[in-house]
Order: sequence, then C-alpha cells, then structure tokens
Amino acid sequence: MRFRLTFFGGVAGVMLAMIAGAAGAAQYVFTDLGDLPGGFDQSEARGNNNSGQVAGGSYAATGSRAFLWSGGVMQNLGDLPGGTDSSFATGVNDTGQVVGYAEAATGARAFLWSGGVMQDLGDLPGGSNFSVASGVNNTSQVVGTSYAATGPRAFLWSSGVMQDLGDLPGGSNGSQARGINETGQVVGLSGAATGIRAFLWSSGVMQDLGDLPGGSNVSEALGISNAGQVVGYSGATTGNRAFLWSGGVMQDLGDLAGGVDGSFAYGANDAGQVVGLSYVATGAHAFLWSGGLIQDLNDLVDAPDWTLISASGVNSSGQIAGYGFNNRFGTTHAFLLTPVTTAAVPEPATWALMILGFGGVGAALRRRRLSVAA
Repeated sequence: MRFRLTFFGGVAGVMLAMIAGAAGAAQYVFTDLGDLPGGFDQSEARGNNNSGQVAGGSYAATGSRAFLWSGGVMQNLGDLPGGTDSSFATGVNDTGQVVGYAEAATGARAFLWSGGVMQDLGDLPGGSNFSVASGVNNTSQVVGTSYAATGPRAFLWSSGVMQDLGDLPGGSNGSQARGINETGQVVGLSGAATGIRAFLWSSGVMQDLGDLPGGSNVSEALGISNAGQVVGYSGATTGNRAFLWSGGVMQDLGDLAGGVDGSFAYGANDAGQVVGLSYVATGAHAFLWSGGLIQDLNDLVDAPDWTLISASGVNSSGQIAGYGFNNRFGTTHAFLLTPVTTAAVPEPATWALMILGFGGVGAALRRRRLSVAA
C-alpha cells in the first residue's frame, strides 16, 4: 500500500508540475520577419491584415523601402517614378493592397500599391507636393494627410478623388487622418479651440473625442476597429496615456508595471484587444490590453534574445505585428506574433480531473485485488 500511495503521489506531482508549466508557457509564437536584401538589419511593421500579411518599411541596398511580408517572404514594393530611394508602408487591407508614402519626382506622395503597381494619390488643391497615406479599408478607401493651401489636412481618397475632411471648430493647426474602418469611419487629430484633439469623422461630421481627466488639451486617435472603438493617446494627470474610446467614453488603459513617461495605443480588433507601447525603466515595451488587463508582450513569448519594443496592429485572429530589438546581434526587425493553439493542451481543470481519474483507477484496481485474494 505504501508503494502505491508513493507512486500515486509521484503521478500527482508530475501532473501538477505540468499544470504549472502550461500556465507559464508562451502564449504567442514569435516570427522574426527579417529585412530586405542588402539592408542594414532595420525593419519596422506598421500594419497587418486578417490573412497574416504585414506591411512596413525596411532598409535595402537602395535605401528605405516599403515592404509587404506574406507567407514568409518580404517583398520590396519599390517607389514611385522619379523617387529618390525612399518609401514606407503604413497599412494593408485584407486583399493585400498597401498604402504609405514614397518619394516621387514631385515630392513625397501618398501611394496605393495594388497588384504590383504603386499609384501616386496626389495631394489636395494648393498643396506643396506633400501627402502621406496612413490607412486603407477593404473597399480601397485611403486616409492620410495632405498639405493644402490652408495647411495640413486630413483626407479621404476614394475612386480617384481626394476629399478634404476639414478640422474641428475653432481649429487653426490643421488636421491629420490616422486610420479608417470598414464602414468608412476615420480617426486622427485636429486643431480645435481647446487645443489638439482626437477626432472621429463619420458621414461628413467630425467629432471631438476630448481627452482624459487632467489632460493638457492634447489627444490623438491612432486606430479604429470595425466596431467603432477608437484607440490612441491623451494627456492625463500622470502624463501621456493610451486610451480606448467607446460609446462616448474615453478609458485610460494605464501603463505597464514600473511605467514611466506614458503609453500609446496604435491598434485594436473587434474583440476589444488593444496593442501599443508603454515606457518602462529600461525603455519602450510592446503591450497587449485585453479585458481590463495590460500585459507586457515580452512576458508572453519565448524569444530570449529579443526586446519587443512596439506593437502596431492586431487582427481578428489575435495576430500582432510590431518591431523589436535583438539584444544579441543589435538589429531591429519587424515581427509577427501568432497565438499558440491550446486545443491540444488540457486546461488546469482538466488536469485535475485526470489526476482524480488516476486515483479512481488505482482505488478500483486495489479493490479488485482484495476481492480476488478473498
């Protein structure tokens, strides 16, 4: 009997150790996206789509280049005709269309890359040959910023026409668009009578989203989900803070433990997951905010040589794009985090039932042996 109890205790110990190991296991698979050939080991991801494609910028032998990463391959998107070796991608939609900005013969211009062709989107009337695209939805609507006769202006480009979205009442410092969702809602920042404010533009109306309590009249919207939730940052009593705006309420997402100098939110999905960066004592760290909890993404991956600096986008599957620093080789690379599939790993409650099951089987075998002996 003593042997059997010791054996069972050993099985239980192993099971409990497995539970502890499962609880502390990496929650994401880390993929280093590398950089373009001939580069200087520098790349950054700025957006990802629901197909797992990632867009951003990488240094190549010929200069800074916009890239699209898909299926393990980083593609150089080139630049516009007459460009001076400089382009950068800022977003990608589910059909693989990419937007960003590139040097052209006439200056820096917003572009839409589709099917291998990079299109110059031009700029607003009276502009000084400068425009930047920052987001695109699945109907090929593009948003960004263009200089016009009255200064920088948020724009919405659709079917070849660039529309000036204006600015908030009392604004004198222009406006900039940062993101767009599938319903055509646009977010960004605009000068207002009260300072620089985050805005939500919908059906021709630009709404001031305000700022957090104690803020110094500065806020900026950087992304929007299809559910209409807006993320960005706002001045607050404790400094700049990442926010989630939903249903008219701006929520302070806080910062990571030991945080200093604020936090910034860049992307959100329809499940309410938010990603961005938060400054800690050792520098910037990428974060995931979900269900009221902010977590350091460095604690959720098995990538000992890396410091994940910033997360820029999260798709409907929970994949997260961003960039990090390799402490071993001194390189900065774009990354993609993919949630670990846990279907084959029993939950702790399941493990407990299994342990009880082993105990039940052992007891039954002991009763059977006693019965046979009698």
